[in-house]
Amino acid sequence: MKFHRIYALVTRYLYLYRRSLPRMMEIFYWPFLDLVIWGFITVYLMKFQGQIPGAVTFFIGALILWDILFRSQQGVTISFLEEIWARNLMNLFASPLKPSEFLAATMVMSILKVMAVSVVMVVCAGLFCSYNIFVLGLWLIPFVLNLVITGWIIGVLTTALIMRFGQEAEVLAWSMVFLFQPISCVFYPMEVLPGWLQVIAWMNPASHVFEGMRAVLNASAEPITHLGWAIGLNLVLLGIVIAAFHWMFELCRERGLLVRIGE
Repeated sequence: MKFHRIYALVTRYLYLYRRSLPRMMEIFYWPFLDLVIWGFITVYLMKFQGQIPGAVTFFIGALILWDILFRSQQGVTISFLEEIWARNLMNLFASPLKPSEFLAATMVMSILKVMAVSVVMVVCAGLFCSYNIFVLGLWLIPFVLNLVITGWIIGVLTTALIMRFGQEAEVLAWSMVFLFQPISCVFYPMEVLPGWLQVIAWMNPASHVFEGMRAVLNASAEPITHLGWAIGLNLVLLGIVIAAFHWMFELCRERGLLVRIGE
């Protein structure tokens, strides 16, 4: 891979945000709105029950971590859609740019989005809800890193499906990640799921991150086991989806499907 090609592609995507209000809203307004709504619900529940139940205190922290996963996925997928909407996909891959370099650029964009969104949500959580996500301590670092990688996995998978099936699959860019939410155990522990669904949830890296978050906040145990599962699953699944993306790219190129995307 060539760094200058990755840098050029990242620069192109960043320029799109300079004078685009809808794109800026994606980073600042919608995360802020989610946080305010959930924050006020949490405050209401705290007052309504007369005391602070342990489960309620998890909501805002879980929302912040879930938004990190969501924006990480969006950073990969939306970058690909930008090329479709601009009818630039063929120009892009007719250049010396490699699929691996394209994926690297979208992953860099996802990191930049996660950083911007995280600052907004952490500051707003403190100002509006008096919530400090840093109560998770140093555990917050591996939690965030694992959620970013999980977002990449979902984003690369979604990109491959859109590349194969075209515009009719674009809705997956916004809906695919929510297919994983029920088995990610964002707002509830894994134990509430049916037995057969727990098996599936156990194979989802995000569920281990949120289980680990609850363990830290409960001070019940150190989440070493859950972090180990999350890291292992992320590495395996990321390798699989990247290989699947390259295979799908070659398939679409051979069948001429890249030309028809966005037409």
